[in-house]
Amino acid sequence: MVRLRTRRAGNEAAGKEAPQPQGDRYKWVALSNTTLSITMATIDGSIVIISMPAIFRGIHLDPTAPGNISYLLWMIIGYLLVTAVLVVTLGRLGDMFGRVRIYNLGFVVFTLASIALSLDPLTGPAGALWLILWRIVQAFGGAMLMANSAAILTDAFPARQRGMALGINQISGMAGQFVGLLLGGVLAAWDWRAVFWINVPIGIFGTYWSYTKLREIASVHKARIDWWGNVTFALGAGLLLVAITYGIQPYGGHATGWTSPRVAGGLALGVLLLIVFCVVETKIAEPMFRLSLFKIRAFAAGNAASLMGSIARGGLQFMLIIWLQGIWLPERGYSFSRTPLFAGIYLLPLTVGFLVSGPVSGYLSDRYGPRLFATSGLLVSACAFAGLLLLPVSFPYWAFASIIFCNGLGSGLFASPNTSAIMSSVPARYRGSASGMRSTFQNSGMSLSIGIFFSLMIAGLAATLPRTLSAGLRAHGVPAQVAAHIAGLPPVSTLFASFLGYNPIGSLLKPFGIIGHLSKANATILTSKEYFPHLISGPFHHGLVIVFSVAIGMSVLGALVSLLRGSQFYYDAPEGTVTSAAPESGTAVTASAQA
Repeated sequence: MVRLRTRRAGNEAAGKEAPQPQGDRYKWVALSNTTLSITMATIDGSIVIISMPAIFRGIHLDPTAPGNISYLLWMIIGYLLVTAVLVVTLGRLGDMFGRVRIYNLGFVVFTLASIALSLDPLTGPAGALWLILWRIVQAFGGAMLMANSAAILTDAFPARQRGMALGINQISGMAGQFVGLLLGGVLAAWDWRAVFWINVPIGIFGTYWSYTKLREIASVHKARIDWWGNVTFALGAGLLLVAITYGIQPYGGHATGWTSPRVAGGLALGVLLLIVFCVVETKIAEPMFRLSLFKIRAFAAGNAASLMGSIARGGLQFMLIIWLQGIWLPERGYSFSRTPLFAGIYLLPLTVGFLVSGPVSGYLSDRYGPRLFATSGLLVSACAFAGLLLLPVSFPYWAFASIIFCNGLGSGLFASPNTSAIMSSVPARYRGSASGMRSTFQNSGMSLSIGIFFSLMIAGLAATLPRTLSAGLRAHGVPAQVAAHIAGLPPVSTLFASFLGYNPIGSLLKPFGIIGHLSKANATILTSKEYFPHLISGPFHHGLVIVFSVAIGMSVLGALVSLLRGSQFYYDAPEGTVTSAAPESGTAVTASAQA
């Protein structure tokens, strides 16, 4: 088959790229170490989600109280927000000062932050702030690892093996998100501090291993730090994602905060600063975000498809967790306190799908090109979302497991070929920056997805839940005034209560102190494991229809973009090929026949 390759016209100003180490040992060391770091970082992103009931009990704070919802949201989104904002900067610093140097420092920062998190000496709101601030520091270390791991692998592996290597790395990271759900359920049942302690031995071992075994392969290209670019991007992206986070929270008499002047102002200012950032980057000789890379079609299409895919699947685990913990598991006799652990267990087919398809699609894409596998992966995911849309709320588990397994297969089919295509299409000296840009699109998509999915779900619940909830409470002896007040509360409280493994009806009635005044029969029914799932099934399914319809649309759009990426571009083509075109200033494109 014919593939387009590209190579630098002449040597880089700083000299030729350093030769790769002889033999195969180093590349496997790089793969195993970076896979460990990415798995650790992504496990930590989800292990806290499933452990939050135990964490908040440990610091004596009720996260479902109206004034405490912000703590809950920042525990969920703060980590993703920081990594989304910082990965480009840290990838660029890797190009300038050494990818391995920045990567190794990431291990140190991540490990020290994990120790600080496990030693939280405070309780109440102060204890929550301690955790949020150190989670931000931990995210800083995680961003160092994420921004440079793909670049280190691209340096270490030849083009014919990059898809396989990046596939193993990426799928291990994605699987880590779901392994964290199971691990968090197990550790939180023992001690909430163990959720953070688990990172410490891994971090210490990984730090020692990386400092002693990894070494710089690519040439370091000294340049001035792009301060204007860094500041405008960090402020713009940060404001945008923070505004989306607060858009989930209720405002005034509205179920969400999208009508809040603070949210609207944050969105507008964030977009304005990002526009200024794009203008600034075209005026600087050594920009942080190299916009000229988007002239390479494989790079531009790969990142656009990644953004669409991340938005489609980013909020998936939250919707599935709420579905399992709030409805399906209690209906089958599980107590609300046990649902976080078993939700992680029942989501394992999704992880298995990732693990099965990721390395295989990476290996096959090295032989046959990434377009077919990446595009097919997004289409498979779209079909899986359609399957979830058609499932009844009280589904047979075999059907649910089969569908989420297919969703995992689709995500695995897409991730590794797409990452390989992106990283192989750029010059060696910009791989750190390109890796950071790729991670930014992926992490931003996940953050956007959480805001979009939760907002759509809350909007769907707000349209039907108040009427259903009020009628259900009054039918079992709750005074009409109290029932109307509870039904008028923002659905976000009910949604997060089920997400955290609380009995939502018990949590809603507790402040009024009326459970003891109801008849024994009514009190037993209202606080039973089955009552709330039965009550919310209809409104929840209405919200799911909206959420999964959007996910289908984003997956299909991403597949279309992926299909238009063209043949694979390799920037580092072999010598002796014939120039045919130039996608970027200073490059020569060559065509070579490959089997």
